[in-house]
Amino acid sequence: MPHIKSYLKGKSSPLLKYQTIGECFDSICEQYPDREAMVVSHQGIRKTYGQYQQDINKLAKGLMHLGVGIGDRVGLWSPNNYAWVLTQMACAKIGAIMVCINPAYRKHELEYALNKVRCQTLIVAEQFKSSDYLNMLQTLAPELSHCEPGQLKAQALPHLNTVISLADHTTPGMFNFAAVKQLAAPLNERHLHQRQQQLHHHDAINIQFTSGTTGSPKGATLTHFNILNNAYQVAAGIQLTEQDRVCVPVPLYHCFGMVMGHLACITQGATTVLPGDAFEPLRCLQTLEQEQCTGLYGVPTMFIAQLEHPQFKAFKLNSLRTGIMAGAPCPPEVMKRVINDMHMKDITIMYGQTETSPVNHMTAIGDPLDKQVGTVGRCAPHLEVKLINEQGDIVAVGARGELCCRGYAVMQGYWDDPARTEATIDPDGWLHSGDLAVMDQEGYVQIVGRLKDMIIRGGENIYPRELEEFLYTHPAIEDVQVFGIPDEQYGEAVCAWVKVKNGETLEPEAVQDFCRDNIAHFKIPKYVQSVEAFPMTVTGKVQKFRMRELMLEDLGRGRG
Repeated sequence: MPHIKSYLKGKSSPLLKYQTIGECFDSICEQYPDREAMVVSHQGIRKTYGQYQQDINKLAKGLMHLGVGIGDRVGLWSPNNYAWVLTQMACAKIGAIMVCINPAYRKHELEYALNKVRCQTLIVAEQFKSSDYLNMLQTLAPELSHCEPGQLKAQALPHLNTVISLADHTTPGMFNFAAVKQLAAPLNERHLHQRQQQLHHHDAINIQFTSGTTGSPKGATLTHFNILNNAYQVAAGIQLTEQDRVCVPVPLYHCFGMVMGHLACITQGATTVLPGDAFEPLRCLQTLEQEQCTGLYGVPTMFIAQLEHPQFKAFKLNSLRTGIMAGAPCPPEVMKRVINDMHMKDITIMYGQTETSPVNHMTAIGDPLDKQVGTVGRCAPHLEVKLINEQGDIVAVGARGELCCRGYAVMQGYWDDPARTEATIDPDGWLHSGDLAVMDQEGYVQIVGRLKDMIIRGGENIYPRELEEFLYTHPAIEDVQVFGIPDEQYGEAVCAWVKVKNGETLEPEAVQDFCRDNIAHFKIPKYVQSVEAFPMTVTGKVQKFRMRELMLEDLGRGRG
């Protein structure tokens, strides 16, 4: 048998779009002005493309009136809602770089993110679940209480000058979102058109924070060209048309919701349906039936939650046809039920990273079940992939190697972080994923592990080093190691082994409480164990795989 290398180039169709997001959107609005563009079920909002365009243009001109310029960073800290998608599109139209801030972030993470990218404007929700966003922001920037809106000068957030609140009421030091849309009056469509004419499709338009192995989150910087084309290729992969209605229960702050969901629908004139501010299985099922959705997105746990819901059989889901499952491997029995019980015969599996906008692999409609559940598909159009060994050589088919990707979808770089950009994208333009994979003779890729010790909990990426550096700030902790172990509900659970300082005592609950108000809930360790020492190699390197084994043994004995 010939020696075949683990390299594949994606097909060259459909052709790439050399447009800005605003140009693409306006052309779709011209084609389908009366088709529904957006349905936000939990807010009772329903907009045609023509109406959606009017709302977006109002917000775009309002932001321009406030002085938001090309390349300025506009942070967005909110769960899924109509204001979120309006902001996404308005920023794209005026060339502002939207900074996606995880709704689960707490003060510590928010402060870092805003300062890292020197955010000048922040659009913020009032609250969500246990997060009181306005209170956290006012704690970070007490100067808001006595400054005029747009004139903030905060010691902790030196670059931030404008805060726009999504609350219905007026908040000291902040503009109201609804009022900003009314500020558009002094500007006409010509002003907005002139701004759009100054933009280029290779301009940066989005910063997505992704955790780093060396501690602090990295701001993956994506362009119009990156995300518009990725959305367009995703739409083609699931055969979206203007007749489709896609239910998007995944978070918009992730590329999954923002690019693969909302933006993919826009490229085809399809309808984006947001069932709620966050995923709830019953609400999602209700929305699927009420809105006669033809597509559904989610991570496997979302599909499982709907299939296992006591009222599942009461819903008529015959309208469903297509969709995307991503974020984790799908068990074969779950895939069979999604195809048969949810009628999603054209469902696809997709894989990638934020740094590739995000999709670089996808299964095709009609692929056999074993490829859908055992692989992440083949290289997506207009991209190249290769699997390499530690020496940088392409490995043979069937051998393990680090997955690397090259092409239009590769990010511009990490914001203001040339060293980490150079460590991720090599001089030939290959982005090194850190994922270990195997390619078969047909080009299908299976992800088999990670070079880096990333934990994936319910679709959320958690890098141990980031959490370790935060836990080091606890006054009683001398040293700490964080790792993941298998978890039935979330895929993986976060564990922390801590060495306490001499004379100190520390209960697991105290560590969790320390985390609770400072970092996102999904990063909080489920298991905390005090230890005298960590397992080490003879050269002094910590053995996390051994900790994992010992933790599982303890849990098996009912300890831990």
